Amino acid sequence: MPIFGTDGVRGLANGTLTADLALTLAQATAVVLGQGRTAEARKAAGKRLTAVVARDPRVSGHFLEAAVAAGLASSGVDVLEAGVIPTPALAFLIADRDADFGVMISASHNAAPDNGIKIFARGGVKLPDVVEERIEAAMAGEKLRPTGASVGRIIRFADAEDRYVVHLLGSIPHPLDGIKVVLDCANGAASGVSPETFKDAGADVTVIGADPDGWNINDGVGSTHLDKLAEAVVRLGADIGIAHDGDADRCLAVDAEGKIIDGDQIMAILAVSMKERGHLTDDTLVATVMSNLGLHVAMREHGITVRQTAVGDRYVLEDMNAGGYALGGEQSGHVIMSEFATTGDGLLTGLHLVSEMARQKKTAAELASVMTVYPQVLINVRGVDRDALEGDEVVQSAVREVEAELGDTGRVLLRKSGTEPLVRVMVEAADAESVQTYATRLADVVRERLAL
Repeated sequence: MPIFGTDGVRGLANGTLTADLALTLAQATAVVLGQGRTAEARKAAGKRLTAVVARDPRVSGHFLEAAVAAGLASSGVDVLEAGVIPTPALAFLIADRDADFGVMISASHNAAPDNGIKIFARGGVKLPDVVEERIEAAMAGEKLRPTGASVGRIIRFADAEDRYVVHLLGSIPHPLDGIKVVLDCANGAASGVSPETFKDAGADVTVIGADPDGWNINDGVGSTHLDKLAEAVVRLGADIGIAHDGDADRCLAVDAEGKIIDGDQIMAILAVSMKERGHLTDDTLVATVMSNLGLHVAMREHGITVRQTAVGDRYVLEDMNAGGYALGGEQSGHVIMSEFATTGDGLLTGLHLVSEMARQKKTAAELASVMTVYPQVLINVRGVDRDALEGDEVVQSAVREVEAELGDTGRVLLRKSGTEPLVRVMVEAADAESVQTYATRLADVVRERLAL
């Protein structure tokens, strides 16, 4: 069974994700990513292979970081240990230090008992499937076993956070000019660097969820739990709240009244601004098939094309890289600004969102009004044959009927799960009653036709 999922290797720390697995994975990564013309040229020039390693503050990150560093150093790779920093910071630092690759130890928005290992290639980019397959195959093969002076060194990357902060501050188009911001750092990797950066950018900052103890990451705080942030923003009379997840590659927001501003709305705000400033390549935004219909309507009204990809930020990135596009992301808050980052960056996204408030002298709610969020219902139909979905004519006929009834005022999407025997039925329309009626109708058909 493959060990790589949609975003690296993830599992219960010390359960499925052991120190032995981490060490072996690191050794295999050194074999695969230490090959190629660039790596050979470095060796020929007498330069050593180098990797940046970082983690989020989960308690299990300590032993997994040690195992990864040991596996790399034992394979002749010099390790720059960056400590606790966000995933996008690691991606930036790989390119900034001209390292050969990097490893992030984090399970993102998962609960504290889980952990994960994400591998980034040279330049700070995520690995394509074929390279992950090569690394997995190499885990069972011969490892690099240098001796003497050829073993790797493990070196503290002392200025890692400072380099990242300088990069972020240099990216924003306008200082934050005293805007009152509440930051929720999810007791995660952004707990130190995000408040520092927002303050340096000029914001008046209040912080919650920034006391990591190794076990409280994502525990009732962060981008998956917005209630505390919304309450704090309203109680303190703040202008906006910004929420990260555990490894800070996501950003969601709440306005001054505590209303959620999701990833689609953030992308709409940034896309319109970037087009006006001439920074939106081909006037195009890349989003997934799960993005709200309201995003498509709003972008069309502003002369912006929306390209759709499969669900997952890696697919958004692939399309952006192939077309050279400047902006893309997901409803969940993974927003990618390719001029400044090679992956989703919650700090970068939040800074640019607040910067737009300052630049345009508008409230967060006024900016978010660029897009009307259409009511959306998602029903998970369990216990069905997901693989029979596309071939069942009755189901497909039911979908076509609903699409015809909705016309241009709604949207239907049926997706099979990649891991469970279920089908996701999603319907969007202009009014909530119609959405629920159509979604229930289609879910009943799926349940009846595809039952196991």
